Amino acid sequence: MMAPMARAATTSDVFNAIAEPQRRQILALLRSGERPVTELARELGMTQPGASKHLRVLREVRLVRDRQVGKQRLYGLDARGLRPVHEWVGGFERFWNESFDRLDEYVQDLKQARQEE
Repeated sequence: MMAPMARAATTSDVFNAIAEPQRRQILALLRSGERPVTELARELGMTQPGASKHLRVLREVRLVRDRQVGKQRLYGLDARGLRPVHEWVGGFERFWNESFDRLDEYVQDLKQARQEE
């Protein structure tokens, strides 16, 4: 029996980092502004060490930045790290536009057919 292949480190790739639902939730929470890890953990119903682990992954792929404010460390969104995702998704824009154009033509044809009835 073969041993399972080691999973690639999620920290090396933004796509792997955002594949994890709780990390996406963290990013969504940070859209409204900076937050300390304790607040993020409470909002997500997880332990502080668990939230810290996710934040470390997000920081390593440059989706999150942190700064010290007094005794507290605040985490904020760094959306520049999403550029590879944005560019990849943008590659499908032509497909979506063509699909919407075909749908629009179909709706116009339906309207025309109703008027002719």
